[in-house]
Amino acid sequence: MAEERFKKEKTLEMRQRLIGQSCRLFYSEDPVKIVRARGQYLFDENGKRYLDCISNVQHEANDLALRLAEQYTQHEDVIVLDHAYHGHLKSLIDISPYKFRKLAGQKEWVHVAPLPDTYRGIYREEHPNPGQAYADTVKDLIEEINKKGRKIAAFFAESLPSVGGQIILPQGYFSKVAEYVRSAGGVFVADEVQTGFGRAGTHFWAFQLQGEHFCPDIVTMGKPMGNGHPLACVATTVEIAGAFTANGVEYFNTFGGNPVSCAIGLAVLDVIEKEDLRGNAIRVGTHLKDLLKKLQLRHEIIGDVRGVGLFVGLELVTDRQNKTPATKTAAWVVKRLKEDRICVSTDGPWENVLKFKPPMCFSMEDAELVVQCIDRILTDMEAKNLKLENEDI
Repeated sequence: MAEERFKKEKTLEMRQRLIGQSCRLFYSEDPVKIVRARGQYLFDENGKRYLDCISNVQHEANDLALRLAEQYTQHEDVIVLDHAYHGHLKSLIDISPYKFRKLAGQKEWVHVAPLPDTYRGIYREEHPNPGQAYADTVKDLIEEINKKGRKIAAFFAESLPSVGGQIILPQGYFSKVAEYVRSAGGVFVADEVQTGFGRAGTHFWAFQLQGEHFCPDIVTMGKPMGNGHPLACVATTVEIAGAFTANGVEYFNTFGGNPVSCAIGLAVLDVIEKEDLRGNAIRVGTHLKDLLKKLQLRHEIIGDVRGVGLFVGLELVTDRQNKTPATKTAAWVVKRLKEDRICVSTDGPWENVLKFKPPMCFSMEDAELVVQCIDRILTDMEAKNLKLENEDI
């Protein structure tokens, strides 16, 4: 029986009728119907090619990490970073300020520490030791929690906060936080769902950017390890795993450890090594950052360029001194890039950070194309004197 292909209009009609509207469409004004993909390229139903600068991930491993921490410590409370997102399961929404502030609100056992953003946070680049200063905010938070008679089970953090705005954490932050958390009887959980498997380039795991002497107690991994295949993993110590086993309740997952998924995961590891994707992340990521830095010299609206490897953020502001977020301009750039068949999205508390987190086979030519298009879009905007934040468009 021949495969039936629906036109985009029919697909949209069926989607509207059959799928809940909380499943939001990208480019809702004119969605792209992707029918296949290869490498860093997506193809629509008409064969048009789009450059993918976004990629995708999953977060179910974090639910298991949360259970491990609670069982091992026999404590309940969790510290997370502001604007964090750790997944869509109910347990993970509870520890994701990015989500729970829009829903039921903050639970009594969840505590939010300041995001260590050295561009616009409470301690910035000019601070003599922002890593220590931000870590001390976690120490103060632990003391407040203990005064209430509560105990910390875990500190949860993305090794490089993505939804928070493609943040590069200050040196020394994780080591000091881990010291404070462990002293309080808790464990340190590094969420590598977005950044693991070499995306940082110089290291296989992004938490290694914090120094060779730092190691988390639990590390979570997600879909990148399966290159799109739904695959996740939790790594921890013998002691923590043992405590989980000792509760007498078997951990069972119907598909856990199945040979097909394991074979796919092993194949991905082989490709990462054989195709030197970490090296590619260093070379292409450095080139992309350099190009964006040059762009910053020409366009006042670019407030900051930051990133490591193929994890890069371009923050747009209406004025560099006050760092006022240029949210509408960022959305306009994303829309214009889509017209050029380049898929980019925004992140950050004000959705003013263009994020580049492409497939790791992203090339030098891809980086140059994206930057050329952004340059043209911003130049065109400036030539027409468009003030998007003031409703000119």
